[in-house]
Amino acid sequence: MNVLLDTNRLTDALRGEPELKTTLERANVVMIPFIALAEIRAGFLLGRRRRENEAALSRFLALPGVDIAFADHETTEVYSRLFAYLRNAGTPIPTNDLWIASIAAQHHLLLLTRDAHFQKLHQIVKA
Repeated sequence: MNVLLDTNRLTDALRGEPELKTTLERANVVMIPFIALAEIRAGFLLGRRRRENEAALSRFLALPGVDIAFADHETTEVYSRLFAYLRNAGTPIPTNDLWIASIAAQHHLLLLTRDAHFQKLHQIVKA
């Protein structure tokens, strides 16, 4: 199983949430979308535990099988199709989450998230 972590699940992973830890240990590949990485680091800057949080993130990113997923030309094509689908359905989602969904769809990754609005996208597999 290859997974992509939404920002809220990355936060859970850094906090050592037991159920998620078990899921991640079973995964072959754990991808962190560049958007989630930026969002979480922005949160660190606004918080009181920046050093501790950055250290925890660095440890997590150094784990075997963990990598960062970036957008490329193909991602922009997937994004445009998902954007049009959602707009036509009258069910847009936040832009950053649309990028995350696009990366998940492009690479056929299981998206781990707690955000219900991803359910609007039948094109991605969610958990």
